[in-house]
Amino acid sequence: MASSVNPTVRRRRLGQELRRLREIKGMTAEEVAERLLVSQSKISRLENGRRSISQRDVRDLCGVYEVEDQRIVDSLMQMAKDSRQQGWWHAFGDVPYSVYIGLETDAASLRVYDPQVVPGLLQTRQYAEALIAGALPETAQAEVEKRVQVRMRRQERISSTDNPLRLWTVLDEAALRRVVGNRELMRAQLEFLVEQSQLPHVTVQVIPFEMGAHPGLNGQYAILEFPDAADSSVVYIEGVTSDLYLEKPNDVQKYSVMYEHLRAQALNVEQSRQFIADAAKQYAR
Repeated sequence: MASSVNPTVRRRRLGQELRRLREIKGMTAEEVAERLLVSQSKISRLENGRRSISQRDVRDLCGVYEVEDQRIVDSLMQMAKDSRQQGWWHAFGDVPYSVYIGLETDAASLRVYDPQVVPGLLQTRQYAEALIAGALPETAQAEVEKRVQVRMRRQERISSTDNPLRLWTVLDEAALRRVVGNRELMRAQLEFLVEQSQLPHVTVQVIPFEMGAHPGLNGQYAILEFPDAADSSVVYIEGVTSDLYLEKPNDVQKYSVMYEHLRAQALNVEQSRQFIADAAKQYAR
């Protein structure tokens, strides 16, 4: 059974604390790896939260860092235990972007730029199914359906009344013009997008073709921010075979500045909503 504990976030926080202890000790990851007879890449993966961490790993690292306060050791051991529990997404089996889902589940706000398609959190079921099937033509129908179910479950953060995700989306006009499925499906999708854009915690802006070149031409990305100040913001860039997570403050700052330029060049909220509504009407002809 899936736990309410978010293992992705637990691993991330634990990794940050272990990195802090290493830096206090004045040791490099290479030195720690040599002491423990493991690879340097393992230490790096433990610290960036991309690898599951065992209580034994925590015990060994605390020994190397000479942590004398047993309360700190116990706290870290508990975090390691929590990090090995299963999040809700594990019920769907092997999900390729499970790390991202874990981060999104715990995020307070999400800023997304997408030049090609409507973002997953704002997709209708029919659009999501047609999009996934088209993007992954060799994928079995059962796998497509599983991915659609995961996407619909993720959208609960938008519909939540207790703790809704603050979502800001900037779309290129291409996302509205690309016919995914068929024209009727696209009309329904754009009407749904207009509807969702009226939620107080959802903002949608469109960059029309006539704006020409803009900072988002390099591709899709998302910026996740978290309610706990101890959790640094993350830039997520989706790839075909692997995804990229940027957490260095300088990297996050660069993408944040780029996002501000995108917001400034896009149509304002009301203009964007009307632009999407007009595009939906064109699909009804």
